[in-house]
Amino acid sequence: MMVAASMWEWTRRHPWRAAAWLVLVVLALVSLRVCAAQPRLDRDWVDNLALMPKVEMAEAGFALDGVTDWTYTDEGPAARNVGQFAANFADLRNVWFVVEPQPGGEYAAHTLVLFEFAGDRIVGLTVEARLEKGETYDAIAGVFNKFELAYVWSTARDLLERRVVFLDKQVYVYPLALSDVQEKDFLKALIGQTVEVSTHPRFYNTFTSNCTNELAKVAKLDWHYSWVLTGYSPQRLYELKLIPGETFEAAKATALMSEEIAGWNDLGAAEFDAALLGELRKRYGR
Repeated sequence: MMVAASMWEWTRRHPWRAAAWLVLVVLALVSLRVCAAQPRLDRDWVDNLALMPKVEMAEAGFALDGVTDWTYTDEGPAARNVGQFAANFADLRNVWFVVEPQPGGEYAAHTLVLFEFAGDRIVGLTVEARLEKGETYDAIAGVFNKFELAYVWSTARDLLERRVVFLDKQVYVYPLALSDVQEKDFLKALIGQTVEVSTHPRFYNTFTSNCTNELAKVAKLDWHYSWVLTGYSPQRLYELKLIPGETFEAAKATALMSEEIAGWNDLGAAEFDAALLGELRKRYGR
């Protein structure tokens, strides 16, 4: 009792010192939790982030077993199909950078990539905070090892219709001005990362391992604040001359495709790819 009374008296006489000590204790406890946490592969994941594909890669090409191809209405998933995708690296034609702005300000966006192959075939990759059932994403919690990292490969229809039709978001599709070698190296590196993350789990981190800077690190781009404030990432890629256009405003206006994507919701996956690429070729001549 005497010790408690003495502590209370000291706290009453030194409130700012007491507050500082309390902050230090809280930070220490949080740091211990973060350091002690271990990423896992076997949690009860939300359905759309539960599957990372099995990968086979050879010198000439690759195969993905576990490519999601969900369909959507404005109320949610309509069908939850899963398939395979295989291609030769020599058939890679273009890489497209997709931006889904988030509510709350221009600084926030989800980003992903689409890989276009000969024969009007597309497969896409989204890097996500891998949520468990009952969890919701929180950027602050994402700093403290709250979520694992997921590399999910999907059809273009799945990735784009989910955002436009179900989530009612805007979607921008930008071409990336890469050489053939850069495109192939980027794809190979992301496939390699998929294998690594699906066998040796890692934590998502809002600052260092989010949807955009995972792509930027693989592309060996120098650090830039837009890899954290991800809504600014397309403008940064434009500044690096990786997104073409006379001005960034013109490039952004050309890239907006929400209305067209919504109109293709009844198409099959292959027909969706053909419609998407047909529209992109009209806009970009690729």
